[in-house]
Amino acid sequence: MTPAGETGPQRHDDHERVAFERLIPSDIREIEPIVEQVTRECRGLALTARQCALNVPVALTEALSNAILRGNRGVREKHVRVRAVVSDHALVLEVADEGTGFDLDACTIDPTSPGNLEREDGRGLFLMRSLMDRVERYADHAHNVVRLTLNRS
Repeated sequence: MTPAGETGPQRHDDHERVAFERLIPSDIREIEPIVEQVTRECRGLALTARQCALNVPVALTEALSNAILRGNRGVREKHVRVRAVVSDHALVLEVADEGTGFDLDACTIDPTSPGNLEREDGRGLFLMRSLMDRVERYADHAHNVVRLTLNRS
């Protein structure tokens, strides 16, 4: 059994194809080019303009930032794998780092609550969960994986 908010890899019965897969060093300068490339791929899908311009880039930027800075602790020799899988029903983004993992529910805070308004951290997971239809975390071999799912229109 996995902790709350964590699942294992899921398979779907519909047609899936890997639209994008890259392995990058843990360097925040790698985030923008990856997000731009994935955003370009999104435009060819049945996603709304808002999903391509806001949901995907913001959620993916947050996931990559967390993987590089928190999961891999900024150690450049460690890598982050980014994968986009397109199915008949969804766009699934997976960001895998070499970190130890975390409890998704315990680490997600509501930055709009009075006690959290002045905090500078904790907004990434909240944003991902607000912008995507589903956010999951699971362990895959030696990697911590965050899976972001956005249903296609």
